Amino acid sequence: MCGIWAVFGISPEKIRHHETSAKISHRGPDAWRIEYDNRLKNGCLCFHRLAIVDELSGMQPMKRIFNPHLTLLCNGELYNCERLSEEFGFKYESHCDVECIMHLYDKFGADRTASMLDGVFGFCLVDAKKRRILIARDAYGVRPLFRLTGPGGVLGICSEAKGLIHLVDGPEYKLDPFPPGTFEEYELDLEGRATLIRQQKYYTIGDKPAYRMAVLEKDYSDDIYANIRTVFTAAVKKRLMADRRIGCLLSGGLDSSLVAALLVKLANEANLPYKVQTFSIGMGDESPDLVAARKVAAHIGSEHHEVVFSEKDVEDVLKDVLYHLEIADITTLRASIPMFLLARYIKQKTDSTVIFSGEGADEVAQGYIYFRDAPSEEEGHKESLRLLNELYLYDVLRTDRTTAAHSLEVRVPFLDHQFSSYYLNLPKKLLQPQDNVEKYVLRKAFDGLDLLPKDILWRHKEAFSDGVASKKKPIFKILQETIEPLVPNEALAEAEKRFPQCTPKTKEALFYRQEFDSNYPGQGHWLPHFWMPRWSDATDPSAQFISHYAAE
Repeated sequence: MCGIWAVFGISPEKIRHHETSAKISHRGPDAWRIEYDNRLKNGCLCFHRLAIVDELSGMQPMKRIFNPHLTLLCNGELYNCERLSEEFGFKYESHCDVECIMHLYDKFGADRTASMLDGVFGFCLVDAKKRRILIARDAYGVRPLFRLTGPGGVLGICSEAKGLIHLVDGPEYKLDPFPPGTFEEYELDLEGRATLIRQQKYYTIGDKPAYRMAVLEKDYSDDIYANIRTVFTAAVKKRLMADRRIGCLLSGGLDSSLVAALLVKLANEANLPYKVQTFSIGMGDESPDLVAARKVAAHIGSEHHEVVFSEKDVEDVLKDVLYHLEIADITTLRASIPMFLLARYIKQKTDSTVIFSGEGADEVAQGYIYFRDAPSEEEGHKESLRLLNELYLYDVLRTDRTTAAHSLEVRVPFLDHQFSSYYLNLPKKLLQPQDNVEKYVLRKAFDGLDLLPKDILWRHKEAFSDGVASKKKPIFKILQETIEPLVPNEALAEAEKRFPQCTPKTKEALFYRQEFDSNYPGQGHWLPHFWMPRWSDATDPSAQFISHYAAE
């Protein structure tokens, strides 16, 4: 995890490059560099580094002897760099995984560079000889990327919007999240002004990856449960690539527990010189997540840490979370509070820097409770794909921003290309909840292995609730009570006129939108709609308002 920032088409003397690029310094506290190269007039590049792989020679902007015309900025982790070297004979000049991008571009050009990468990334590759820029983002948008465009050939890219929002002013400039699974190619004129040549989708969620996968298809068996175990284990294993200590978030639910159990097992097999740390958070020692996580940690043998937070902690960090999050979605903000507090603890109290997490499982494996109400298996599958295509605006965004705010790198094996494409192509009937149990196939694949306690593997009812809090006062109630006196009634009455896009209907939602607008004025279009459960008449995104949860 790092922070990248680049601007083209604006004179370096006219931009506040030190001020704007420094706003993403939390993404890379280990080293930073800002660079101007006269071969590309009116262009400026900046990099903030969190050193995870190859601390000696992995600094960016990256140049290499084999093609000195190329300059790379990349925030990412590429797990097939060694496989690519073996397959195509690449001779790397460092041990840094992202160097493979330069070799792929040198061999295949823009067309095949992004599609050949197994990992997560947002990158900007500058070809000074051809006067071209290639920008790309990973399939699920696990690594963030924003793009600024404007008149006169202005082009800016940054890992977070806060590094571009006040770079230039005026309604003629457009700032948007860069679309996942996409690359764009630009041409630079002699004055460094950028012109878009093409935008191309290089990956569709559910498709098989274009690169040689970690588990070859010829090695699949006729047993789908065995294949699920094999490809998911491979997804966790490839993500062990790190020179810094690895830990794992652990809520005690199925997703994080599976990741943690496999991580500890594989770390022991790899003889890592430390014990894997696991981290859970809750309000009070007996909150459901803390109780379940405690049991998992004891079973797998991790070095477990617990964080207990208070209502005052929620109030204290609320505005900081809203600033870092860069979105005004209700449920995303609610879920971000405990994750932000937990990441802060990890940064301040431990030496773990690479953090595994269970995000993505609910979208891949139809894990939300409302999937029980899908009118058909086809509609359930369509909803799963919709959620996956929008992850970069909600859960993946939350996971990145709350951890990056504290200079941590998050890794999400459930969004591994091979695992997700295999799982999504199973018979649609199998993907649906069975006997009112979500993610049934995933649970069954790991049943009977003693990887987890059986009651944890099949734990599902409790996890629908706000597991970090007591049932008397879940997070959303604390937030609503905190915000109530801060928003006058007349402000809510004027909300539709002020915010026609995703109009806030409650004081809680209005407070989030007002804070967002003060940090990122005029950017409400980043949120296409509030995250809400489907096939339900619930008006609040919390699962507690869905009939199935109330019944249980």
